[in-house]
Amino acid sequence: MSLLLWTKFDQGSSSEPKFAIIDFPAFEKMIMEPSEKLRVYNFWATWCAPCVKEMPYFQQVQQEDKDLDLIFISMDDGRKPERVTNFMERRNITSPVYLLNDVDYNKWIDKVSPDWSGAIPATLFIRKDGQRSFHEGEVTYNELKSMINQLK
Repeated sequence: MSLLLWTKFDQGSSSEPKFAIIDFPAFEKMIMEPSEKLRVYNFWATWCAPCVKEMPYFQQVQQEDKDLDLIFISMDDGRKPERVTNFMERRNITSPVYLLNDVDYNKWIDKVSPDWSGAIPATLFIRKDGQRSFHEGEVTYNELKSMINQLK
């Protein structure tokens, strides 16, 4: 089974899981599903300062644009999921977070994007028509808004 663990957070009336540990096949299935919204997958880690710095920009854009699905993909150590869940609670992360527990990066990084060196932060955008765009590196709020507007 691809899905390895679910952890729920009390988010008011929402009963949707906000955190899961997944392997790459589960992630790949997720990104292949059709959507009527622009999907934004932000790859990050709790130990990555530029990742943590840009996260509020992604959350703000998500709150401002309901035609956008934001999903955070953590690259933290899957053996210590509490690092991610504690981080989510402290930072009030409301978007879904998936911890990608697949350490064989060389096997799947090119499948996300051939342009990806493996460095984080990195962001995969998938348009409604399935077309992908990829950005490696930290973004500001204005850069993120501009990228999203160009993709819509």
